[in-house]
Amino acid sequence: MTTRAGFDYQDFQRWRRPFEVGFWVVTLTANTLFNGLVSWFDHVYHRRVVANLEPWIWESSSSLVMLALVPLVVVATRRWPVRLDTWRRNLKVHLLLTVPFCLVHVLGMVGLRTLAYLALGSHYDFGDWPVELFYEYLKDFRTYALFIALISFYGFFLRRLQGEATLLAEPDEGPPVEPVDRPERFLVRKLGKEFLIAAREIEWLQAAGNYVNLHVRGRDYPLRATMAGIEERLDPARFVRVQRSYLVNLDYLAEIEPLDTGDARLTMRDGASLPCSRRYRAQLRERFGEASLGV
Repeated sequence: MTTRAGFDYQDFQRWRRPFEVGFWVVTLTANTLFNGLVSWFDHVYHRRVVANLEPWIWESSSSLVMLALVPLVVVATRRWPVRLDTWRRNLKVHLLLTVPFCLVHVLGMVGLRTLAYLALGSHYDFGDWPVELFYEYLKDFRTYALFIALISFYGFFLRRLQGEATLLAEPDEGPPVEPVDRPERFLVRKLGKEFLIAAREIEWLQAAGNYVNLHVRGRDYPLRATMAGIEERLDPARFVRVQRSYLVNLDYLAEIEPLDTGDARLTMRDGASLPCSRRYRAQLRERFGEASLGV
């Protein structure tokens, strides 16, 4: 559990968000500079048909809108992931999403260009809308596909670095075969290595899209399963549902703090704070008694 790769992933988590934001800012800035220079040489240096500043207004306005669209594409890839086992099912969704992606991009950049031209005392003309919109769609289709590819590859890299958990009874190919007995161990694959996690060592679980994250000693290992499905296979004497998206191991539960709303806040031994809804707090009350809940 204390492999070098594990420590690398934890170190990366500290600067993951600045890295992600910086990647897109640097990438789109470099793209703006490259396309701006090409456009400047084509329209200004060789043909002299526009002013010096216009190519830079075109490219920067496009890149700014693209940068604003990146978080939406990230959300789309989380909701409809493009992976070996899902790409056929989700490909048609992403094909449909290219249309609003293009429309938002075009309307946004035309708006920014119009404002920039007004500030310069001029007028921006997008041209023949049907023709230009189709032209922009072809480019945006390619850009959307590139975004999906980059985000999917990055997600694959993170999963390799973080590790993924599987049920020992799950086959390498074909649909999952649910084990009959409760699993005592989970198999974790990380950077080409495999090791086992004892079910009793799982401190808490959190649903995340098509996965359930197993929290073990400060690390999360995604397991492809539903919360309801994995709950049925964990020891009910040890694991308790406390919220729609959370299961906790009672051996690692340190404190239960009732809230005025009727919900509760749970503190785990590692210091993590987890929500407990009113509905599941009642189940905890039945198990431990009202006195232990402070009510």
